[in-house]
Amino acid sequence: MPVINRIADFADDMTAWRRHLHAHPELRFACHDTATFVVEKLREFGVDEVHEGIATSGVVALIEGSGPGPTIGLRADMDALPMEEVTGLDYASTMPGKMHACGHDGHTTMLLGAARYLAETRNFAGRVALIFQPAEENGGGAGVMVEEGVLERFDIQEIYALHNAPGTPVGAFYTTPGPIMAAVDTFDIHIKGRGGHGAMPHETADPIVAAVGIVNAIQTIVSRNNYAADDLVVSVTQIHTGSADNIVHELAYINGTVRTFDRAVQGMVMARLEAIVQGQAAAYGGEADLTYEVGYPATVNDPGRTAFAAEVAREVSADVVDDAGPEMGAEDFAYMLEKRPGAYLFVGNGETAGLHHPAYDFDDTAAPAGASFFARLVERALPVG
Repeated sequence: MPVINRIADFADDMTAWRRHLHAHPELRFACHDTATFVVEKLREFGVDEVHEGIATSGVVALIEGSGPGPTIGLRADMDALPMEEVTGLDYASTMPGKMHACGHDGHTTMLLGAARYLAETRNFAGRVALIFQPAEENGGGAGVMVEEGVLERFDIQEIYALHNAPGTPVGAFYTTPGPIMAAVDTFDIHIKGRGGHGAMPHETADPIVAAVGIVNAIQTIVSRNNYAADDLVVSVTQIHTGSADNIVHELAYINGTVRTFDRAVQGMVMARLEAIVQGQAAAYGGEADLTYEVGYPATVNDPGRTAFAAEVAREVSADVVDDAGPEMGAEDFAYMLEKRPGAYLFVGNGETAGLHHPAYDFDDTAAPAGASFFARLVERALPVG
């Protein structure tokens, strides 16, 4: 159950591609240089069609098999994160304030590796659409590609994606049927009180006290309003107010994130947040506004495609878990899985720093396993003869 020999043969090339991408990270929809690099490689490999400028900087390449058949989509995200890298690696980011801290350089490399193999061998009947997507981290690039009609335009029938997993053995795979990643929402709370002198708080309506009341009450949403068997995270992640030790500031700001799988739970959270914000602000003599932004939906794997993908993974690795359960992270591949059946899997990245950590790096030895998975998936799903 090994990596495909031909892919192993060009593993060093994949490492070079990945390290080039790592050194040149780009953000959100502005993945233009990354897309140029991807297109250059795809044309070298001899793919049949290359379509650029989708969702601003996204790329879709088509490879025709040796006979007619349906089209399978394989997706990789290309964008990086707005943070400083501290790895000290020879190929560390050359772009200040930008870093591939989530492994999208590795994801792009794995799909390029599969593209090279599939363009060489064409041992499948049908067509594969290779989707290189911008703006996963922020901007919902997958949703934009869906809105622009990428699935219909290229007649994609089912779709698959991989994400690396630090803390999991290199080349191992895990997934789960049904929900695998949570929906992600954001809330912002702006509190207005009445400012004044810190020595005369009785003349003020202190927004700090109101903010503390709101934050404390928010903790009861999970513990007292939610059914214990329903997965839910509500985290307050920012509080900002004040300017000096002798001033009661007039304003305060609270920000946080909500993670859910069930729309009814999501609706309950929205209602409870509004009631808490208004009630607590009024109780302390102030007023407050809640802005609740609905973000990426839950990522939901098709059970049948997930079982099939796990079977394929076992042809590449002896370490495959197909019932890992859901995680509370979020992923905009959800938009594609809302429209087409498919599966999202994780591939092990070894004992590295965690995702979104400034010391993170993708393990290049994982790339051949991911590329082999993609290639075998196409060959198994679209058999010749």
